[in-house]
Amino acid sequence: MTQRARELYRSSNGDRWSLIRDLDSGRVFIRHEPNMPSGGQTSETSVGDFLVCDAHGPEHAELLRLIGTLVESG
Repeated sequence: MTQRARELYRSSNGDRWSLIRDLDSGRVFIRHEPNMPSGGQTSETSVGDFLVCDAHGPEHAELLRLIGTLVESG
């Protein structure tokens, strides 16, 4: 499985959120890698679910900003 990743946000406590695209299937999703004290269990969420579930954090704002760059007029 070949994947491309773009880090969206890294919190001060070490949690990381990345936008991932699986090049084989075309699937696009968010990967959350929590810090070790939080349990360190990586999770994957669809972009839609990520944006509607508690979508008030800086990681959500960064994804929305990135999506917005796709439709900006040059």
